[in-house]
Amino acid sequence: MRIDIITVLPELLTSPFAASILKRAQDKGLVEVHLHNLRDYSTNKHKNVDDYQYGGGAGMVMSIEPIASCIEKLHDERSYDEIIYMTPDGEILEQGLSNQLSLLENIIILCGHYKGVDERVRELFITREISIGSYVLSGGELAAAVLADSIIRLIPGVLNDETSALTDSFQDNLLSPPVYTRPRDFRGHKVPDVLLSGNFKLIEAYREEEAYKRTKERRPDLLGE
Repeated sequence: MRIDIITVLPELLTSPFAASILKRAQDKGLVEVHLHNLRDYSTNKHKNVDDYQYGGGAGMVMSIEPIASCIEKLHDERSYDEIIYMTPDGEILEQGLSNQLSLLENIIILCGHYKGVDERVRELFITREISIGSYVLSGGELAAAVLADSIIRLIPGVLNDETSALTDSFQDNLLSPPVYTRPRDFRGHKVPDVLLSGNFKLIEAYREEEAYKRTKERRPDLLGE
C-alpha cells in the first residue's frame, strides 16, 4: 500500500511514521508513506498556499492551485483509489471504514489548515471526506496520522500477531474484554480463575460475555440500544 499525505507542515508528521509499528511496516516494505510539502507547489514567491476568503470573514483559505498541482502530479505517476480530505464535517472514522481503506492500494490524504480548502478542491478532486471526531484541530496533520495508523495496522504482516487486530474493539461492534498479565494477585486483586484454567472454550465464552457486558455499559449505541 502507498499513502501520500499532502500538508503544509510535513514536520508534524515525521515523528509518527518514524517509530514503532508504523516504522516497522515501512521497513518490511508493506506500506510506503510519502509526505508532500504543499508549499513546494506554490508559484507565489513567498510560497504562500492560502488567501483571503471571498465575501470577507475571519480566517484564510487554502488555495486551489497548489493543491491541484500536487494531486495532478501524483495522478500522472499512478492511479489512486481514494483522495481523502481530513475535515471536521466529514464522515466519522470508525473501524469498519479503516477496514475498507486497508484493502486499497494507493490513497492520497489532504490535510486541511486555516479555515479549510477552497470548496472547488472538494468538488473537483476529493473522493472521500473523513473526520476523527466532532471537534476542531489546528490542522489535519494529526488527524491524518490517526487515519493512517488505523489503516496500516490492519495490513497483513504489519502486526507480529495477525489475529490481534481481529480482536480489537469495534471489530464486531463490541468493545474488547478486560485483559490481564502477571502477577496473578496484585494486592488482593486477582486474575479471574477462568483465564488460568487452560480451557480455551471457557475462556472464549468468558471473553465474549465480558465484551458484551462492557459494550452494554459503555457503548450501548453499538448494540443498537
